[in-house]
Amino acid sequence: MARKLRKIGLVLGGLVILLSLLGAGAFALVNKTNGELLSRGQRRTYFLYVPESYDPATPTPLVISIHGFAEWPAHQMQVSHWNDLADAEGFIVVYPSGLSFPKRWGIEDVAFIADLITHLEQRYSIDSTRIYANGLSNGGGMSYMLGCRLADRIAAIGGVAGAYLLPLQECQPARPVPMIAFHGTADPVVPYAGGPSHWFERPFPVIPDWISQRAQLNGCESTPLSLPTQGAITGVQYTDCSQGADVILYTIEDGGHTWPGGEALPEILVGSTTQEISATQLMWDFFERYTLPADPESP
Repeated sequence: MARKLRKIGLVLGGLVILLSLLGAGAFALVNKTNGELLSRGQRRTYFLYVPESYDPATPTPLVISIHGFAEWPAHQMQVSHWNDLADAEGFIVVYPSGLSFPKRWGIEDVAFIADLITHLEQRYSIDSTRIYANGLSNGGGMSYMLGCRLADRIAAIGGVAGAYLLPLQECQPARPVPMIAFHGTADPVVPYAGGPSHWFERPFPVIPDWISQRAQLNGCESTPLSLPTQGAITGVQYTDCSQGADVILYTIEDGGHTWPGGEALPEILVGSTTQEISATQLMWDFFERYTLPADPESP
Protein backbone atom coordinates (compact mmCIF):
# COMPACT_ATOMS: atom_id res chain seq x y z
CA MET A 1 0.00 0.00 0.00
CA ALA A 2 2.83 2.40 0.85
CA ARG A 3 4.43 1.86 -2.55
CA LYS A 4 1.13 2.46 -4.30
CA LEU A 5 0.55 5.69 -2.38
CA ARG A 6 4.09 6.82 -3.15
CA LYS A 7 3.57 6.28 -6.87
CA ILE A 8 0.24 8.09 -6.88
CA GLY A 9 1.76 10.93 -4.90
CA LEU A 10 4.63 11.27 -7.35
CA VAL A 11 2.30 11.30 -10.33
CA LEU A 12 -0.17 13.75 -8.84
CA GLY A 13 2.60 15.97 -7.54
CA GLY A 14 4.24 15.98 -10.95
CA LEU A 15 0.94 16.76 -12.60
CA VAL A 16 0.34 19.76 -10.34
CA ILE A 17 3.84 21.10 -11.02
CA LEU A 18 3.41 20.50 -14.74
CA LEU A 19 0.14 22.41 -14.88
CA SER A 20 1.51 25.28 -12.84
CA LEU A 21 4.55 25.59 -15.07
CA LEU A 22 2.49 25.44 -18.25
CA GLY A 23 0.30 28.27 -16.98
CA ALA A 24 -3.30 28.86 -16.07
CA GLY A 25 -4.46 28.10 -19.61
CA ALA A 26 -3.42 24.48 -19.13
CA PHE A 27 -6.11 23.95 -16.51
CA ALA A 28 -8.78 24.80 -19.07
CA LEU A 29 -7.39 22.11 -21.37
CA VAL A 30 -7.39 19.25 -18.86
CA ASN A 31 -10.87 17.96 -19.61
CA LYS A 32 -11.37 19.51 -23.03
CA THR A 33 -13.10 17.07 -25.39
CA ASN A 34 -15.59 17.55 -28.21
CA GLY A 35 -16.98 14.07 -28.79
CA GLU A 36 -18.26 11.04 -26.96
CA LEU A 37 -19.62 7.56 -27.55
CA LEU A 38 -20.90 4.61 -25.57
CA SER A 39 -18.39 1.77 -25.59
CA ARG A 40 -19.13 -1.48 -23.75
CA GLY A 41 -21.66 0.34 -21.60
CA GLN A 42 -19.28 3.18 -20.63
CA ARG A 43 -19.33 6.80 -21.73
CA ARG A 44 -16.01 7.49 -23.45
CA THR A 45 -14.74 10.82 -24.72
CA TYR A 46 -12.28 12.08 -27.30
CA PHE A 47 -10.98 15.25 -28.92
CA LEU A 48 -11.36 15.36 -32.72
CA TYR A 49 -9.62 17.61 -35.21
CA VAL A 50 -10.91 17.84 -38.78
CA PRO A 51 -8.91 20.10 -41.12
CA GLU A 52 -10.72 22.73 -43.19
CA SER A 53 -9.64 20.89 -46.35
CA TYR A 54 -11.73 17.84 -45.40
CA ASP A 55 -13.97 16.74 -48.27
CA PRO A 56 -16.74 14.22 -47.43
CA ALA A 57 -16.48 12.90 -50.98
CA THR A 58 -12.84 11.90 -50.49
CA PRO A 59 -11.73 9.01 -48.23
CA THR A 60 -9.45 10.60 -45.61
CA PRO A 61 -6.69 9.04 -43.47
CA LEU A 62 -7.22 8.92 -39.70
CA VAL A 63 -4.45 9.37 -37.13
CA ILE A 64 -5.16 8.23 -33.56
CA SER A 65 -2.83 9.96 -31.08
CA ILE A 66 -2.92 8.63 -27.51
CA HIS A 67 -1.93 10.56 -24.39
CA GLY A 68 0.34 9.23 -21.67
CA PHE A 69 -0.34 8.19 -18.09
CA ALA A 70 -1.83 11.06 -16.01
CA GLU A 71 -2.25 13.17 -19.16
CA TRP A 72 -5.27 14.02 -21.30
CA PRO A 73 -6.35 14.42 -24.97
CA ALA A 74 -5.92 18.19 -25.33
CA HIS A 75 -2.45 18.00 -23.81
CA GLN A 76 -1.44 15.31 -26.30
CA MET A 77 -2.74 17.58 -29.05
CA GLN A 78 -0.75 20.51 -27.67
CA VAL A 79 2.49 18.57 -27.19
CA SER A 80 2.55 16.69 -30.51
CA HIS A 81 1.44 19.39 -32.98
CA TRP A 82 -0.44 16.78 -35.01
CA ASN A 83 -3.12 19.36 -35.91
CA ASP A 84 -0.60 21.52 -37.77
CA LEU A 85 0.44 18.58 -39.92
CA ALA A 86 -3.20 17.57 -40.42
CA ASP A 87 -3.82 21.00 -41.93
CA ALA A 88 -0.85 20.60 -44.27
CA GLU A 89 -1.50 16.99 -45.28
CA GLY A 90 -5.30 16.72 -45.07
CA PHE A 91 -5.89 13.94 -42.55
CA ILE A 92 -8.17 13.73 -39.49
CA VAL A 93 -6.72 13.38 -35.98
CA VAL A 94 -8.48 11.96 -32.94
CA TYR A 95 -7.17 12.09 -29.38
CA PRO A 96 -9.01 9.51 -27.24
CA SER A 97 -9.30 9.87 -23.48
CA GLY A 98 -8.23 7.19 -21.03
CA LEU A 99 -10.12 6.17 -17.90
CA SER A 100 -9.59 6.35 -14.14
CA PHE A 101 -7.66 8.94 -12.18
CA PRO A 102 -5.00 9.57 -13.17
CA LYS A 103 -6.03 8.75 -16.76
CA ARG A 104 -4.37 5.65 -18.17
CA TRP A 105 -4.56 2.88 -20.78
CA GLY A 106 -4.86 -0.89 -20.52
CA ILE A 107 -5.81 -3.94 -22.51
CA GLU A 108 -9.51 -3.31 -21.85
CA ASP A 109 -9.24 -0.11 -23.93
CA VAL A 110 -8.61 -2.01 -27.17
CA ALA A 111 -12.39 -2.41 -27.50
CA PHE A 112 -12.88 1.33 -26.98
CA ILE A 113 -10.44 2.20 -29.77
CA ALA A 114 -12.16 -0.30 -32.08
CA ASP A 115 -15.52 1.29 -31.23
CA LEU A 116 -14.05 4.76 -31.73
CA ILE A 117 -12.85 3.86 -35.23
CA THR A 118 -16.29 2.52 -36.12
CA HIS A 119 -17.93 5.60 -34.58
CA LEU A 120 -15.82 7.96 -36.71
CA GLU A 121 -16.22 5.86 -39.87
CA GLN A 122 -19.99 6.28 -39.51
CA ARG A 123 -19.68 10.08 -39.33
CA TYR A 124 -16.80 10.92 -41.64
CA SER A 125 -15.35 9.65 -44.88
CA ILE A 126 -12.49 7.69 -43.30
CA ASP A 127 -10.13 5.72 -45.52
CA SER A 128 -10.30 2.40 -43.66
CA THR A 129 -7.01 1.28 -45.23
CA ARG A 130 -5.13 4.30 -43.83
CA ILE A 131 -5.74 4.36 -40.07
CA TYR A 132 -2.65 4.89 -37.90
CA ALA A 133 -2.05 4.88 -34.14
CA ASN A 134 0.65 6.56 -32.11
CA GLY A 135 1.16 7.77 -28.56
CA LEU A 136 3.39 9.03 -25.78
CA SER A 137 4.60 6.86 -22.88
CA ASN A 138 1.62 4.76 -21.72
CA GLY A 139 -0.03 5.90 -24.97
CA GLY A 140 2.92 4.55 -26.95
CA GLY A 141 2.48 1.24 -25.15
CA MET A 142 -1.21 1.36 -26.03
CA SER A 143 -0.35 1.93 -29.70
CA TYR A 144 1.86 -1.16 -29.62
CA MET A 145 -1.01 -3.11 -28.06
CA LEU A 146 -3.33 -1.92 -30.84
CA GLY A 147 -0.83 -3.21 -33.36
CA CYS A 148 -1.10 -6.59 -31.65
CA ARG A 149 -4.88 -6.71 -31.20
CA LEU A 150 -6.25 -4.52 -34.04
CA ALA A 151 -3.88 -5.39 -36.86
CA ASP A 152 -6.89 -5.81 -39.13
CA ARG A 153 -7.79 -2.12 -38.67
CA ILE A 154 -4.50 -0.31 -37.93
CA ALA A 155 -2.10 0.09 -40.87
CA ALA A 156 0.98 1.22 -38.88
CA ILE A 157 1.90 2.35 -35.37
CA GLY A 158 4.27 4.76 -33.62
CA GLY A 159 5.55 5.26 -30.10
CA VAL A 160 7.37 8.07 -28.30
CA ALA A 161 9.03 7.18 -24.97
CA GLY A 162 6.82 4.12 -25.08
CA ALA A 163 6.04 2.00 -22.04
CA TYR A 164 5.99 -1.38 -23.78
CA LEU A 165 4.77 -3.68 -21.03
CA LEU A 166 2.67 -6.21 -22.97
CA PRO A 167 4.97 -9.26 -23.39
CA LEU A 168 5.93 -9.81 -27.01
CA GLN A 169 4.89 -13.44 -26.79
CA GLU A 170 1.34 -12.20 -26.20
CA CYS A 171 1.48 -10.11 -29.40
CA GLN A 172 -0.01 -12.24 -32.16
CA PRO A 173 -1.23 -9.82 -34.83
CA ALA A 174 -3.29 -10.89 -37.83
CA ARG A 175 -0.55 -9.36 -40.02
CA PRO A 176 2.87 -7.78 -39.47
CA VAL A 177 2.33 -4.17 -38.38
CA PRO A 178 5.00 -1.57 -39.28
CA MET A 179 6.32 0.43 -36.31
CA ILE A 180 8.35 3.59 -35.74
CA ALA A 181 9.62 4.51 -32.27
CA PHE A 182 11.51 7.36 -30.56
CA HIS A 183 13.25 7.16 -27.18
CA GLY A 184 15.67 9.33 -25.22
CA THR A 185 18.69 7.84 -23.47
CA ALA A 186 18.06 10.04 -20.40
CA ASP A 187 14.36 9.27 -20.08
CA PRO A 188 13.67 9.42 -16.31
CA VAL A 189 10.23 7.78 -16.53
CA VAL A 190 10.70 4.87 -18.98
CA PRO A 191 14.45 4.15 -18.88
CA TYR A 192 16.17 3.51 -22.21
CA ALA A 193 18.32 0.86 -20.48
CA GLY A 194 15.26 -0.81 -18.99
CA GLY A 195 14.36 -1.67 -15.41
CA PRO A 196 12.24 0.32 -12.94
CA SER A 197 12.37 4.11 -12.70
CA HIS A 198 11.88 6.68 -9.95
CA TRP A 199 8.27 6.99 -11.08
CA PHE A 200 7.35 3.34 -11.63
CA GLU A 201 8.62 0.22 -9.89
CA ARG A 202 7.58 -2.18 -12.64
CA PRO A 203 10.62 -3.03 -14.81
CA PHE A 204 10.61 -1.80 -18.41
CA PRO A 205 12.39 -3.61 -21.26
CA VAL A 206 15.74 -2.48 -22.65
CA ILE A 207 14.54 -0.36 -25.56
CA PRO A 208 17.03 -1.39 -28.32
CA ASP A 209 16.62 -5.06 -27.38
CA TRP A 210 12.85 -4.76 -27.34
CA ILE A 211 12.85 -3.08 -30.77
CA SER A 212 15.07 -5.86 -32.13
CA GLN A 213 12.63 -8.46 -30.83
CA ARG A 214 9.72 -6.45 -32.21
CA ALA A 215 11.43 -6.53 -35.61
CA GLN A 216 11.81 -10.29 -35.33
CA LEU A 217 8.05 -10.46 -34.80
CA ASN A 218 7.69 -8.80 -38.21
CA GLY A 219 10.13 -11.25 -39.79
CA CYS A 220 12.73 -8.57 -40.47
CA GLU A 221 16.42 -9.00 -41.26
CA SER A 222 18.24 -9.33 -37.93
CA THR A 223 20.88 -6.69 -38.70
CA PRO A 224 19.36 -3.21 -39.07
CA LEU A 225 20.47 -0.42 -41.37
CA SER A 226 21.90 2.71 -39.78
CA LEU A 227 19.98 5.89 -40.55
CA PRO A 228 21.79 9.22 -41.12
CA THR A 229 22.84 10.89 -37.87
CA GLN A 230 21.15 14.21 -37.15
CA GLY A 231 23.00 15.99 -34.35
CA ALA A 232 22.33 13.94 -31.22
CA ILE A 233 19.85 11.70 -33.06
CA THR A 234 20.77 8.26 -34.36
CA GLY A 235 18.47 5.70 -35.89
CA VAL A 236 18.23 2.13 -37.08
CA GLN A 237 15.80 0.59 -39.54
CA TYR A 238 14.95 -3.10 -39.73
CA THR A 239 14.16 -4.02 -43.32
CA ASP A 240 13.38 -7.06 -45.50
CA CYS A 241 10.40 -7.66 -43.22
CA SER A 242 7.35 -9.77 -43.92
CA GLN A 243 4.88 -7.79 -46.06
CA GLY A 244 7.33 -4.86 -46.01
CA ALA A 245 6.47 -4.05 -42.37
CA ASP A 246 9.67 -2.23 -41.38
CA VAL A 247 10.57 -1.29 -37.80
CA ILE A 248 12.48 1.93 -37.01
CA LEU A 249 14.00 3.25 -33.78
CA TYR A 250 15.28 6.80 -33.35
CA THR A 251 17.50 7.26 -30.30
CA ILE A 252 17.83 10.76 -28.82
CA GLU A 253 21.10 11.11 -26.93
CA ASP A 254 20.39 12.72 -23.54
CA GLY A 255 16.74 13.05 -24.56
CA GLY A 256 14.02 12.94 -21.91
CA HIS A 257 10.49 11.61 -21.59
CA THR A 258 9.35 14.07 -24.24
CA TRP A 259 8.04 14.42 -27.79
CA PRO A 260 10.87 15.28 -30.23
CA GLY A 261 10.08 18.49 -32.08
CA GLY A 262 7.02 19.07 -29.93
CA GLU A 263 6.04 21.34 -27.08
CA ALA A 264 8.79 21.50 -24.48
CA LEU A 265 7.80 20.18 -21.05
CA PRO A 266 9.35 21.07 -17.68
CA GLU A 267 12.88 19.68 -17.85
CA ILE A 268 13.03 19.24 -14.09
CA LEU A 269 10.32 16.58 -14.38
CA VAL A 270 10.84 14.82 -17.70
CA GLY A 271 14.20 15.86 -19.13
CA SER A 272 15.10 17.71 -22.31
CA THR A 273 13.01 18.05 -25.48
CA THR A 274 15.02 17.92 -28.69
CA GLN A 275 14.09 20.13 -31.63
CA GLU A 276 16.57 18.47 -33.99
CA ILE A 277 13.85 16.21 -35.41
CA SER A 278 10.06 16.16 -35.46
CA ALA A 279 8.63 12.86 -34.32
CA THR A 280 5.28 13.91 -35.77
CA GLN A 281 6.67 14.59 -39.25
CA LEU A 282 8.81 11.46 -39.29
CA MET A 283 5.86 9.35 -38.12
CA TRP A 284 3.64 10.72 -40.87
CA ASP A 285 6.34 10.14 -43.51
CA PHE A 286 6.53 6.54 -42.26
CA PHE A 287 2.76 6.07 -42.03
CA GLU A 288 2.25 7.31 -45.59
CA ARG A 289 4.16 4.31 -46.87
CA TYR A 290 1.55 1.87 -45.58
CA THR A 291 -2.03 1.00 -46.36
CA LEU A 292 -4.00 -1.83 -44.86
CA PRO A 293 -4.44 -4.66 -47.35
CA ALA A 294 -8.05 -5.57 -48.09
CA ASP A 295 -7.14 -9.16 -47.18
CA PRO A 296 -4.87 -9.32 -44.07
CA GLU A 297 -3.25 -12.46 -45.49
CA SER A 298 -2.33 -10.82 -48.79
CA PRO A 299 1.13 -9.26 -49.34
